[in-house]
Amino acid sequence: MKDLEFGKELIRKKIPLISNSPGVYRMLDKKDQVLYVGKAKNLPKRLKSYSTDKNHPIRTERMLALTRNLEIITTSSEAEALLLEANLIKKFKPKFNILLRDDKSFPYIFIEKDSKWPQLAKHRGKKNKNGYYFGPFASVGSANWTIKILQKIFLLRVCNDTVFKNRDRPCILYQIKRCSAPCVNYVEKDEYSKLVSDAVTFLSGKSKSIQKKLSIEMEKSSKKMDYEKAAVFRDRIKALTQIQSSQHISSLNLENADVISIVQEAGKTCIQVFFYRSKQNWGNQSYFPSHDQSHTTEEVLTSFITQFYENKNVPNEILLNKKISNLNLIKIALEKKENKMISIKVATQGNALKLSKMAEKNAKEALTRKIFESETNIKLLNQLADKFKLNISPRIIEVYDNSHIQGSNSVGALIVFGAEGFIKKQYRKFNIKNKELSSGDDYGMLKEVFERRFSKIIKNKKQTDVIIPDVVIIDGGKGQYSVGRKILDDYGFHDIPIISIAKGKNRNKGDETFIHKNVSIKLNKREPLLFFLQRLRDESHRFALSSHRMKRKKNLTKSLLDQINGIGRTRKRALLNYFGSPRAVESASFDDLKKVEGIETSVAKKIHDFFHN
Repeated sequence: MKDLEFGKELIRKKIPLISNSPGVYRMLDKKDQVLYVGKAKNLPKRLKSYSTDKNHPIRTERMLALTRNLEIITTSSEAEALLLEANLIKKFKPKFNILLRDDKSFPYIFIEKDSKWPQLAKHRGKKNKNGYYFGPFASVGSANWTIKILQKIFLLRVCNDTVFKNRDRPCILYQIKRCSAPCVNYVEKDEYSKLVSDAVTFLSGKSKSIQKKLSIEMEKSSKKMDYEKAAVFRDRIKALTQIQSSQHISSLNLENADVISIVQEAGKTCIQVFFYRSKQNWGNQSYFPSHDQSHTTEEVLTSFITQFYENKNVPNEILLNKKISNLNLIKIALEKKENKMISIKVATQGNALKLSKMAEKNAKEALTRKIFESETNIKLLNQLADKFKLNISPRIIEVYDNSHIQGSNSVGALIVFGAEGFIKKQYRKFNIKNKELSSGDDYGMLKEVFERRFSKIIKNKKQTDVIIPDVVIIDGGKGQYSVGRKILDDYGFHDIPIISIAKGKNRNKGDETFIHKNVSIKLNKREPLLFFLQRLRDESHRFALSSHRMKRKKNLTKSLLDQINGIGRTRKRALLNYFGSPRAVESASFDDLKKVEGIETSVAKKIHDFFHN
């Protein structure tokens, strides 16, 4: 109670110093970690409610009891405060706010404008190139699939400029009729420009005109008895029909809209977002915001919308399945952000209601699956605690593995598992730095990974968001167990149990031996716990292997140019685009090197001297 009164008194003292204006306030704990971010139309009035009201929810009382400081930012309007609040919540992730676990940008399909032979490509991140952007797509898979079909229809190149400029014969994409081979001039410039224009027209939602155009061309070729060309048009029409049917063109003809539906059950929430662009459904995505059970659907949905669109383009129309009280304020804020008119409304009738119900149904199904998986995971974690006689039922498990080829491109991998499943945000890879390790020294690699991981935990222990595992699992035998145990003990983590998984005879699944406290344990081959531990081990192995392959691939692409001081990514790209290959750069004269854009005389001399002296 003393802490609660302290928090209230702190706010009371601050109120007279705050002007009667809109703004954002931050409550901080004794470690200066942000507890809560809120916005208000009138800051003193809003803060006064914290210090005077007696019937606060338990969540609010806990927050006030932890509050040791208050920071204020005033704004010119409430809409501006709303946008700032969303930005700060995403930045600080306060534990008393509703948090949207969303740190990724959506993929777009991009077609260049300034290129002689425009490329069809997938794009993610800032839109800093001059061209046409189509999206967002809900997933990378849906964007890749759409590009694949578009290749069949419009025969546009997907290769990058370096590959494109250095081909002297068409690649396999031409042979399988997915490219018109502009790299070797198998298609005229005007004809290719028409293909690009048709692709832009199609992605803009005018698919019927494209289909009609292709049908006319097919008939013309057929009349001229050019059946081979007619067959090409036929295949393109088939691909076009496929993408039309798969994109679920809605009867509502939503030009540029998001359909958002929220469902709450058992204290958990799922929000389903359907993306409609150019009258086509470009996929959907499920979100599971983190929040207290006392938060209502209205509060969660309001917070979701502001945070979701904080770093994303807002469509012209947003359809909701639930009412929210400050809808007008959100509308004004988003319009201010995008500098355009935006419609936000609750779907109540007709096709809009049908689409909203469809999104709601998907949200319910996704939430049901999530709850079931969580319950199953909790059961398995409890079984793990019982089987290995752990003091507590673990909630966070870290699994370690490494991957290399005879010691080269060595990578250590860490995956994290919790009650909600695999926490991919917490995955980490460690490039092995110790050059003195002998070839394939698994113990030495594990030692380095453990030292780097747990020294970082100690370094950041004052931060509230530091994750300390309840259990550590290692892919290996008694040797790996001993190394891991020693490191944890040396760093003072005596209470963290370690389980190592030794492969069975002939590396057979089901015959694994588990080492815990230097005792070997076997599990029944049909035991669910065994399958669970195998799943954890296999995921760590997958992540380690993929990280190793990426590192190896990256090293294979390196050339002698990477060894020259002053040659960064931009200059390297300019040289390769001009000469075609590192070998051509090596044999180039000093005068030829000077001709490359971005290569000054001094740099050209440095490159020439590197290869010839």
